[in-house]
Amino acid sequence: MNLKDKTLFISGGSRGIGLAIALKAATDGANVVIAAKTAEPHPKLEGTIYTAAKEIEAAGGKALPVICDIRSEEQVNKAVAKAVQTFGGIDICINNASAISMTGTLATDMKRYDLMNGVNTRGNYMVSRACVPHLMKSENAHILNLSPPLDMKEKWFSPHVAYTIAKMGMSMCTLGMAAEFAPDGIAVNSLWPLTAIDTAAVRNVLGGNAMAMSSRSAQIMADAAYEVFTRRSSDCTGNFFIDEALLRDAGMTDFSVYSPDAAGPLVRDFFVPDSVVAALPTVTVSGYDQPVS
Repeated sequence: MNLKDKTLFISGGSRGIGLAIALKAATDGANVVIAAKTAEPHPKLEGTIYTAAKEIEAAGGKALPVICDIRSEEQVNKAVAKAVQTFGGIDICINNASAISMTGTLATDMKRYDLMNGVNTRGNYMVSRACVPHLMKSENAHILNLSPPLDMKEKWFSPHVAYTIAKMGMSMCTLGMAAEFAPDGIAVNSLWPLTAIDTAAVRNVLGGNAMAMSSRSAQIMADAAYEVFTRRSSDCTGNFFIDEALLRDAGMTDFSVYSPDAAGPLVRDFFVPDSVVAALPTVTVSGYDQPVS
């Protein structure tokens, strides 16, 4: 199974992990809808919906860039309608857009709280809801939420309650919708990285290029997402996948290609359960106190 002529609707896919997933699908000849806010270049972050579209088409896919703030129901509905009008349907919905603020309760004002929950939890719910009627018509429909396992430990909440609520809300959508839409043949899964992922957005939050020395490239998430999309939806739903564990299960053993500039242990991402790390044959990560997303 491949993604030729399949249509992917990706929120926030103008750069980073979303763009990496888009480019991976494009090599199969997929149609990719980039629904994001970035129409003009950001002073600190490379990439717009239009530069992403050019890269997707250069990789062999078809692209539709759509300006869309996923906090707006009107904009989401219009973006989905334009996707269906252009490509005839939607086969895969990827909830990639995310807002992050690694701050404690007193340092997180309500504007920032509302932004994170509006983009992460509410946006995830709304984009999925808008895509579902079209996914029901697909032969192999998937919703993939880039959100963590529901590991309800206080260590994930106490440093940044608001952010964790917003990310766990996305995962709760996975938990509920997987069961709700199983009779309709729609798979709903979450995917999360074992390690920090070196993206422009993460570098902007943490500062500098040192992230490359303790992180993996976004390609590992793209390869893991592709593994999910090319499975039968009826056999693959309700999972909280970790990228390396998923790819190991698919037969991969050498992960050095994803971190060519690594110097020392890779940084373990937030929200990765201890049991996941313990189960891997080679533990290459350390710590969980670096703010990455």
